[in-house]
Amino acid sequence: MNATIEKLKAKFGADIGEQPEFRGEFGVTVARGKILEVCRFLKAECGFDMLTDLTGVDNLGVEPRFEVHYLVYALARHEQLRLVVSVPADDAVVDSVVAVWSTADWHEREAFDLLGISFRGHPNLKRIMMWEGYPHHPMRKDFPLAGLPADLPPTTQNVPPAVAAPQEGGPFTSSAGELSAKQREPRATDTAAARDASAKEEKT
Repeated sequence: MNATIEKLKAKFGADIGEQPEFRGEFGVTVARGKILEVCRFLKAECGFDMLTDLTGVDNLGVEPRFEVHYLVYALARHEQLRLVVSVPADDAVVDSVVAVWSTADWHEREAFDLLGISFRGHPNLKRIMMWEGYPHHPMRKDFPLAGLPADLPPTTQNVPPAVAAPQEGGPFTSSAGELSAKQREPRATDTAAARDASAKEEKT
């Protein structure tokens, strides 16, 4: 067992669960209510002085639906550890770790904006990509590729509400058959129909 995981289990007991090793990466699951305490321990007692990534995951159809993944790194010994916290859909809140690693600030805002996971204690938890008041979370798996209608922010003058984008014949819809990289590139043609016609011409 990884030495850091041994320390975590000795300190936090059943609140830590070991994940399978994958390509040399070690990870643990952490009880949601313990994530802040675990992160403080990892930084102060185990030398994990850097948070390299924090992201949300949507496991639509499974409960708890969401996960928050933390990648922490110990610079002195070049060791990485993944922390995984399960977050239920009906109470999508987890403690912020900005107080431990300030770089978590924007990462947590991104997960809040795009997945709707809230971070308790975050110093400035507001949307980072979509506008304030936008009612949806675009990275959720049940969010349609075409988007959803929404009112634009009040700063936008004389502009109608945003509407869902049409999908039929659009450049981002897939088409049957084997295409070259150039033909698959959405910017190469205006519509999927034109792209398919181009592919037929090339084969003849």
